[in-house]
Amino acid sequence: MRPFVERLITLARRNTLASRQRLESLLSDRAAISKDDQEKYDAMSDAQRTKVLKARSGRRHRTGKVPASYNKKKIPFVATSIIHKLVNEVAPKFAGRPGGYTRIIRLPKSRIGDGGDLAILQLVGGEEAPGKVRKTTGLRRRKAANRARYLEGRASPKKRVRPTKAPPAGGENRSGEAGSAG
Repeated sequence: MRPFVERLITLARRNTLASRQRLESLLSDRAAISKDDQEKYDAMSDAQRTKVLKARSGRRHRTGKVPASYNKKKIPFVATSIIHKLVNEVAPKFAGRPGGYTRIIRLPKSRIGDGGDLAILQLVGGEEAPGKVRKTTGLRRRKAANRARYLEGRASPKKRVRPTKAPPAGGENRSGEAGSAG
């Protein structure tokens, strides 16, 4: 995923006709609806959704501006083309950066269905770093860390109380039968 996203951003930074055509061939003209408008979009009829996604000519709304011919009460917003968003909003943030636009943050959990690894793919930039993601440590690593802490004098030893076995009563052997010496 990372090389694909890096290639998309590099193409968007060029902002030429050829690079836009290449982006369209890779992304096949997808649309995005903002989170604020998602609830309104879900409540619309199918005909209104079609108008939100495509203009009368059949082309996608590029800039996200509502056309003057639309009834603003019925259709208060339209979708924005992903290519337009990529070229005009994302690529300018990386204008001075030669590469390395993404960071991968591995999650300690795995997917329930097939046990696949999970990760977050994040764009590098001015946004704040994600919260600290802690990996779960296994029993062996915890024991080793506790042992190292104890040897450094930072922690007191953990006293384990082992249950003691009572000696067999009445001279019984392992099988539980009374034994005779002889």
